[in-house]
Amino acid sequence: MGELIGLAAVVLIFGIPLLAIWTSHQQKIAKMQVESTAENTAEKAAQYATQIQRLEDRVQVLERIVTDKGYDVATQIEALRDARSHDDAASGTPMSFESRERV
Repeated sequence: MGELIGLAAVVLIFGIPLLAIWTSHQQKIAKMQVESTAENTAEKAAQYATQIQRLEDRVQVLERIVTDKGYDVATQIEALRDARSHDDAASGTPMSFESRERV
């Protein structure tokens, strides 16, 4: 019985400090993970803020074009569509083989 008490005393003497060290290590790892997540979140937020600012700037330019210069946007869109359909019809290589040059 005395050997069992001695063994339990040795396990407690070495086990408690080892458990404390392991717990402290786990806390440090958890803290590092939280800090890493916070840094990543802050970086993403900065990227999103930059992207939002660029989009807002583009919208302001578009608003200025439409309102300040008195453009007739519908007429311009139709003109662009007409020009594009004309370009599409006139471009490319004919697919007929009869019109090929004979050598």
